Amino acid sequence: MSFFTLPLAFGARSVNILSFFKRETGSMAQQYQPGQRWISDSEAELGLGTVLAQDGRLLTVLYPATGETRQYALRNAPLTRVRFSPGDVITHFENWKMTVREVDDVDGLLVYHGLNAQNEVVTLPETQLSNFIQFRLATDRLFAGQIDQLSWFSLRYNTLEHTSRQLQSSLWGLGGVRAQPIAHQLHIAREVADRIAPRVLLADEVGLGKTIEAGLVIHRQLLSGRASRVLILVPENLQHQWLVEMRRRFNLQVALFDAERFMESDAGNPFEDTQLALVALEWLVEDEKAQDALFAAGWDLMVVDEAHHLVWHEDKASREYSLVEQLAEVIAGVLLLTATPEQLGQDSHFARLRLLDPNRFHDLKAFRAESENYRPVAQAVQELLDKGKLSAEAQETIHGFLGAEGDSLLAAVNTGDDEAKARLIRELLDRHGTGRVLFRNTRAAVQGFPERKLHQYPLPCPVEYLELPVGEHADLYPEVSFQSQSEVSEEERWWRFDPRVDWLIDTLKMLKRVKVLVICAHAETAMDLEDALRVRSGIPATVFHEGMNILERDRAAAYFADEEFGAQVLICSEIGSEGRNFQFSHHLVLFDLPSHPDLLEQRIGRLDRIGQKHTIELHVPFLETSPQARLFQWYHEALNAFLNTCPTGNALQHQFGPRLLRLLESGDDDEWQSLIDEARTERERLESELHTGRDRLLELNSGGAGEGEALVEAILEQDDQFSLPIYMETLFDAFGIDSEDHSENALILKPSEKMLDASFPLGDDEGVTITYDRNQALSREDMQFITWEHPMVQGGMDL
Repeated sequence: MSFFTLPLAFGARSVNILSFFKRETGSMAQQYQPGQRWISDSEAELGLGTVLAQDGRLLTVLYPATGETRQYALRNAPLTRVRFSPGDVITHFENWKMTVREVDDVDGLLVYHGLNAQNEVVTLPETQLSNFIQFRLATDRLFAGQIDQLSWFSLRYNTLEHTSRQLQSSLWGLGGVRAQPIAHQLHIAREVADRIAPRVLLADEVGLGKTIEAGLVIHRQLLSGRASRVLILVPENLQHQWLVEMRRRFNLQVALFDAERFMESDAGNPFEDTQLALVALEWLVEDEKAQDALFAAGWDLMVVDEAHHLVWHEDKASREYSLVEQLAEVIAGVLLLTATPEQLGQDSHFARLRLLDPNRFHDLKAFRAESENYRPVAQAVQELLDKGKLSAEAQETIHGFLGAEGDSLLAAVNTGDDEAKARLIRELLDRHGTGRVLFRNTRAAVQGFPERKLHQYPLPCPVEYLELPVGEHADLYPEVSFQSQSEVSEEERWWRFDPRVDWLIDTLKMLKRVKVLVICAHAETAMDLEDALRVRSGIPATVFHEGMNILERDRAAAYFADEEFGAQVLICSEIGSEGRNFQFSHHLVLFDLPSHPDLLEQRIGRLDRIGQKHTIELHVPFLETSPQARLFQWYHEALNAFLNTCPTGNALQHQFGPRLLRLLESGDDDEWQSLIDEARTERERLESELHTGRDRLLELNSGGAGEGEALVEAILEQDDQFSLPIYMETLFDAFGIDSEDHSENALILKPSEKMLDASFPLGDDEGVTITYDRNQALSREDMQFITWEHPMVQGGMDL
């Protein structure tokens, strides 16, 4: 708080500047009296303030010009006393003016004596001064005596310097995520986020981090101002996972909308009250009022997760697809996320691309024909990368694609022009590859994945299952068929005789407290297994299935993740293999096998993700001489789906599915072995085509050619710098935030009694624990990871 003689910088005459800084004197008890006029140092736009009351530790000030009332801590109120000097021209609240000749202090209130415009002697108490005096310019504040300590000037100067440096940085929006920087994610995020209204399909293979890529795009677009309102559409069972990921990793405050919240909202459009909305697609499809409100709210960017659920055919589209299509027509930016872009067939893959760019992907037949041309393009690009010079065949291919422009670029390439070579590759990718619409990285092209180790356990098939009637999938999941029999008693339940249950109990006891994820096809099986473990072993387990609501599923997942008091085993139905991430575990039990290879890959992908530090231990029990044994052989010997990802699984299942189903239930061994051999040969052929054709083009477009690695190096270098901790300590000191050591690389922040501004974004009034260390933040989720992009840093800099 300061006491300065106040001149009118905009008065009728000039005054010696030295008189502007004449300090008043007086005891603390006489500083504040009701009716005194003060001006706010931090909010000069409020105009002249009037002291209303002084009560204990608080001071109440009214600003009549704006109608605002403020309360300040008595000891350090950011106020300057308004006192005019002889010669200044001042204004009455009725808008007449006077020139000050004398100033009296009457019981702490100032009374001004002087002459009005008619040279008449007048008196003006400070309580009647005009309320509309403001000091907007730097010179006004200087002349008014509203000057701060040098430390505040230095802090503001440093803040502007850091702000300018960050806004110009190529890392802005990429370095603040609570995750290890990974090259392909950073390349895709920067490539997509730097576009105006990006429209892309993020189709990395399972475990490569599409959610993080989407979060990076959202975060960078928000920070850069390219987007301000974002809509995220996800399956209902992934809502809370997205909510937690966006808040924990990116510090994005996302509003989750469901039927209950929508109905309970006040009058008006509830979607207009939030910047980031997270909505379940299943609910939205059923609620037309919510759809109308969503369309009316207006969005800059739409993100759709699990886009392979958007099914389309030329004669009919699913309701989910139709709704997303309508939204994509009015929302400028669209991100579609899917791990399996061809899971539902080429037609549906075309439909997802059509959502993004209907002008390019307008004809299904043309798309099919174009797909056949990927291989020669990929071969030409590969020759450019590997040899630098092109074969005659490759040159002819490029001439056919690019014409005269290609010839001129080829001529430059042959002279060793690297820039021309890069441009030629871009032209080939843009015009005849998948362009800039589709990004897909494969595990083969990305480092950092663990090995997979398969443990197979053939077990004798119990007589109770041999007596079941044969039917589609009945023998793959015999426990479901057996338990559906009405005459089954509690003592005869399937888990009392199924050897897979005995094996599971023995395996869990052998692994002791090691976290184990168990996945089975049906919810009934998952719940029965939980009962079996509780009754027969006492092993702490929890279950996760589609009959549970979102909060129950999240609690189950959190209970499993708890290292100290959590469950040793989480038993999931098939939904546990879609979208969830349990990579803190590396033991996966496939209690049964799914009927489709894509589902098998999704199961394994819950643990086998980039960043997994351990070998994935796959445990597969199956019943001998049963369809389970043959399905295991199909996945292992024909598809090689346990030890490696199987991008050709959907095509092979479609081609051999009818024979597979028939031979699973019956058929001689020779015919079965013939099927295995044929499928293996076809898989190897398809994988070769994918490697030399479409996938190679996608890798070239998605990998970044070293750009991602450069971003990783830059982020790690920024992490090692001390400029942020030094700046934040200065900021904390200025605003009255106490910091004390918590542990290595961690601090505890608490508001002190001298806290200058209660609006400082500390995050918790009681205090928070922070770290500037990325590795520490990844292992301790209870700590705030402080970077230049963190809301605490940005909010503090704005103050």
